[in-house]
Amino acid sequence: MWQQYCTALPRTQRSFTGLLKRANSRALATHVEHTEPGVADPAAYCKELVRKRDYESYLIGAFFPRQIQGAFFALRAFYVELASVQDTVSNSMIGKMRMQFWRDAIKNLADNRPPRHPIALALHEASQKANLPAYHLRRIIDARDAELHTPTHLTIESLTAHAESTSSTFLYLLLSLLNLSSSSTFSHAASHLGVAQSIQVLLRALPYHASRGRMVIPAEVTARHGVRQEDVFRMGGDAEGISDAVFEFATVANDNLLTAREMLKESGGEGGRVPAMAMPVFLYGIPTRDYLGRLEGVNFDAFHPSLQLQDWKLPWRIWRGRYQREF
Repeated sequence: MWQQYCTALPRTQRSFTGLLKRANSRALATHVEHTEPGVADPAAYCKELVRKRDYESYLIGAFFPRQIQGAFFALRAFYVELASVQDTVSNSMIGKMRMQFWRDAIKNLADNRPPRHPIALALHEASQKANLPAYHLRRIIDARDAELHTPTHLTIESLTAHAESTSSTFLYLLLSLLNLSSSSTFSHAASHLGVAQSIQVLLRALPYHASRGRMVIPAEVTARHGVRQEDVFRMGGDAEGISDAVFEFATVANDNLLTAREMLKESGGEGGRVPAMAMPVFLYGIPTRDYLGRLEGVNFDAFHPSLQLQDWKLPWRIWRGRYQREF
């Protein structure tokens, strides 16, 4: 069958390289085709994408200065797009093609030659208004690329490194957007907050990942509590030891959240509150704190149905946190 198929191809296409190039072209053509309508208004496309797929960030974006809100939504749309590749491609090869598309796009931004893709166009516009270090963008791409092959982690240390390359790095970009990247205090606090946020996202998505046969809690944690992955995939929150493993994993998130908070307090600024200019970045601590509190309320049953519902008080809590400058 393979021989017949190759014989039917033109001679120049009878190679694995030729097949790979055509698959690459088809994948990218489909990718661009789906985003073509957004090219006319990249900023609106990015804002709507974030509203639909990352509502918490949509709420937080409203508290950035109006003149850079477009840049915020461009960065978050870029982040969401990369984070979703793993679950939207049929195999890792197509995922790697998508990652290469974004590597090339970031490279071309510096040459004022962004590809005809709404997120790339919005990023290009943002880069004209603010300093957005390309190495941060590339670091996120590289981390998501590696995730295609190793979607789970054996140790907390490995997961922390991944979180620092994704969530924390996104927060570094926001600090750059606000011209605050020179502050070591803000950067270190953002590093810890990014780790806490990553773990919160994984715990919230644990039922989804378990339904797809993936265990997002590091193996060293599940092993300590005698958790059998197959039991979690079949029984969810009723699996032996899973609530204890969730508790330990959530404790790591909470410790990082507290560390970020204490670092900002110890900086001596404004009565221990987060400086007003940096507060939009640290608003990400509020959804993280909110979820961890709700998780504790159901005795660390990450599969509890109530945790799959959006907290209707979250918009108010983010608003209050912004004006009280606390998270």
